[in-house]
Amino acid sequence: MRRFSRWCRHWRGMTLLAVLVLLAACAQVPARNPLATWVPSSNHDERRAQLIVLHFTEQSSVQKSLDTLRSGNSEGPVSSHYLIGQDGHIYQLVADAQRAWHAGAGRWGTITDVNSASIGIELDNDGHSPFAPAQIDSLLRLLADLTDRLRIPRTQIVGHEDFAPTRRNDPGPLFPWKQLADAGFGLWPQGTLIDPPAGFDPWMALGEVGYPLDDRNAAVHAFHHHYRGIEGDTLDAQDLRILYALTRQIERADG
Repeated sequence: MRRFSRWCRHWRGMTLLAVLVLLAACAQVPARNPLATWVPSSNHDERRAQLIVLHFTEQSSVQKSLDTLRSGNSEGPVSSHYLIGQDGHIYQLVADAQRAWHAGAGRWGTITDVNSASIGIELDNDGHSPFAPAQIDSLLRLLADLTDRLRIPRTQIVGHEDFAPTRRNDPGPLFPWKQLADAGFGLWPQGTLIDPPAGFDPWMALGEVGYPLDDRNAAVHAFHHHYRGIEGDTLDAQDLRILYALTRQIERADG
């Protein structure tokens, strides 16, 4: 009887192992449409992000943000790929190759579905306080990893408000974009700023940088947060110098 019992336990164990092996094998098989004949090609790659979007959580704690990013807010389910605490701890909530729900409506340059083309990084910040040094240090480490590993251009790092200026204001005027630029991340004016030539069109330049121009005042407001850390929705002479420098850098990179 004991021999039979041992045999049954052994059989159950082998059966469970076989099921696990089968499930693992199935998990590695790509999804196939039953309506089509599967003729696999090796010429493919995972969908890759082209952009990194930075946010502030506008909440009071990491735990509250973790709860929200795994459930939702008043607008429905939300998520991001990463969350960085004020102490610098990095949390990952969504795999890099998957689509997180962090961007919503908006566009950046020719990118019209930002969720599908981006990595979202949330920073634990209430929206009114300076960002903690340990948090920015961890962000820089994460940006270096993501841009190198996922081959995202280091200039392609923006704030939520940059591509959705009528809806969002994060990461806001307190975010240290210049510190990121000094570390080699983001598009930032280089060298001495000079007056643009006659005929320079600042609106065309703002669009060339990537800003949507459906609401020009909102676009300027977001631009001011990003490049000058100030409020205001009217372009001035310094804005034109910055835009001229940025467009020249873009043209050199494209050429």
